[in-house]
This record gives sequence, structure tokens and C-alpha cells, in this order.
Amino acid sequence: MPQRLIVVKVGTQGITTADGKLDEEEMQKLASQIAAATKNGDKIILVTSGAVAAGIAELGISPKQKDVAFQQAAAATGQSVLMAKYREYFKSYGLKVAQILLTAEDLSNRASYVHTCDVLSMLLKIGVVPIINENDVTSVDELLHAEGYKSNFSDNDILSVLVAGAVCADLIIILSDVDGLYTADPSEPGAQLIKTVDSITTEIGGLSGKSKRGKGGIQSKIKAAEIATSCGIPLVIANSRRENVIVDVLCGKEVGTYFKPQSRMPAVKRWIAYGAATKGSIQVNEGAKKAILEGSSLLPVGVTKVVGTFNEGDVVTLEGSDKKEFARGNPNYSSTQLNLIKGLQVTEVHSKLGAEKPKEVIEHRNIHLTEE
Repeated sequence: MPQRLIVVKVGTQGITTADGKLDEEEMQKLASQIAAATKNGDKIILVTSGAVAAGIAELGISPKQKDVAFQQAAAATGQSVLMAKYREYFKSYGLKVAQILLTAEDLSNRASYVHTCDVLSMLLKIGVVPIINENDVTSVDELLHAEGYKSNFSDNDILSVLVAGAVCADLIIILSDVDGLYTADPSEPGAQLIKTVDSITTEIGGLSGKSKRGKGGIQSKIKAAEIATSCGIPLVIANSRRENVIVDVLCGKEVGTYFKPQSRMPAVKRWIAYGAATKGSIQVNEGAKKAILEGSSLLPVGVTKVVGTFNEGDVVTLEGSDKKEFARGNPNYSSTQLNLIKGLQVTEVHSKLGAEKPKEVIEHRNIHLTEE
């Protein structure tokens, strides 16, 4: 069997007890399964939740769900506890681990994004298991309200698929506290497990459910599956407490809910579509919108308004005259420069900013359509 690269995400409920403490038995089982997969030749990246819960248990203080500073302090305390346990359990199987804490901004900057991929590749090459978590201590997306800013992820479900897309993973396994995706809330009579999802329809997207601990619910997992499959990566949602769940999924057994992949998206477009937070928006006239939807680049003459503050190379949304997003792109100009040249012909742009500047505001190869 060829070597595969797998991203495994485990939620807070999968590694904590009912009273919120780390469930050491479950963490041991998790390490054991990843060790078995590694022995069989697979490469595993683990995305883990649980730092906040571990920190609250360590501090012995009642949770304060709406206090961001408290949540971040708990994460800072719990992260070291969490990693110490992982190191202990993986070491018993002869494996080393590495901690990687990421924020939305780390993936939004293209250079940082590529560098993160390089580091992950190096760790896997030398036989280390990367353990990734959102950096709750410095992540301030909940506090960011800059005009035009939209975060790329809000929990570890989404983070896991962004990481998978970045490293071109072969499979994502999201371990939850339910057996998979159901036709209704699993607690309702008659709710049935959906074993395979061919495509994520409006009906699938409308299914709901919520976890008691942690940020994610089934909606977050469906969104993660939508991103993963759009990038050409299959995804499985399964119960973390099912015996040998990872081993069975990797052996091809029917476990949980399997989301079929679509065609694989080019690397740069994956980053533009899902990896990066958008830093602002560019509003264009109807002629420019029509041309972009038909496969053309965006020229300065088509720009009517610039919203927000962004730099050259940041990702922005493209909006029509109705102010609704129809695409995302990676501009050749900063918001300051673009405000100087919006609505101008190419010759006028060169006289204003110099002939060395590109004629396109955004080249078509750097545009991802969100509306067909």
C-alpha cells in the first residue's frame, strides 16, 4: 500500500471526561492507534482540541464561557498539560511529537502559509508526529471587527481541513462524540446514520447538532467537509470512542460518515478559497463582474470602490454592484494604491504608478469564483 498522509482531528469531548478533566485512557488509545498507523507506513498529523478544558481543570476555577481573557489564560495553562500527556503516551511507542500553534493570520499570509507547510513536511520526513492546535492565547478573531475582514477559521474542525489542504493530505478523519452525520438530531427517535455523502446539498447543510464542550458542532463539521471535498480530499466523521476507530477507517472499513471528494483544486486557489482570511473587498462594475465570471482578470477600469485596508498579496473578496461576494482574489496592489488607480485605463495607471506595475489588479489565475 502506498504511503498516505492523514490528518486526524480529535475534539475536546474525545479526550476529556464528563467533569472536564483529560481522559488519559482515551489519549493513550489515540496515541496507540496513530502509532499503529505510522508503523504501517502512513504519516499522521494530529489536530487536537482540549487545551482550554485541560487548563480549567488544572486551575480548579469554574469556567467563564464569555470571558475571552479567561479562556485564553486557561488555554495557556492547559496547552503545556496537554502536550506533556501526548509526549508521554507517544514516547511509549517510540514516537516523538512536535507542538504547532496556529492562528488565522499564520495561514492568511502566503509566506507564513508556505513556511508552515515546509515545517510540517520536515517533521513528517524525520518521523515526528506534528500536533496542531489553534493558538487560543493570541488568537483575537473574536475581537477583530475591521471593515472587510473575514476570518478563515473559528475552530479546530476548520483548522484541520485547512492544514490538510495545505499539505495535500490523502484523508481527513474528524473524531467527534457522535457516530457520524445523522438524518436528524441523534437523540431524536428515527434518526439514521448517513454512511456516505456524495455531495453537500442544501439539505445536508441544514442538519444540526451541538457539542457540550468545545467550540464545534455538526455544522462546523459539515463546513469542514465542504471545504475538504472541494479541495479533493475525502473526509470521515466518526466517534472518537469507538474501539480502534482510526485503524478501522484506514483499513477501509465502513465507519461513521464518509464524504466523497470532488476534483482537486490547485494549491494557490485552495489557499485563496479557504486558507486565507479576507482583509478587505473590491467592488467592481457589472462589466468587470461578467468578464471575471467568464474567465478574465480584473483591470483597474472595472474597480468602483475599495473597502478595508489590505496589502499587495493579501486575499480580498470581489463584490458586484449589489455588494454581494462573487469571488475571492490575491491582488497585485495595496488598498492605498488601488484607491489611486480605480476606474483608470492601463495607460493612466502606468503614468501614475510607473510602467513596471502589472496591468491587472488581480490575474485570473489568482481568482477563485464563489458564484458561478
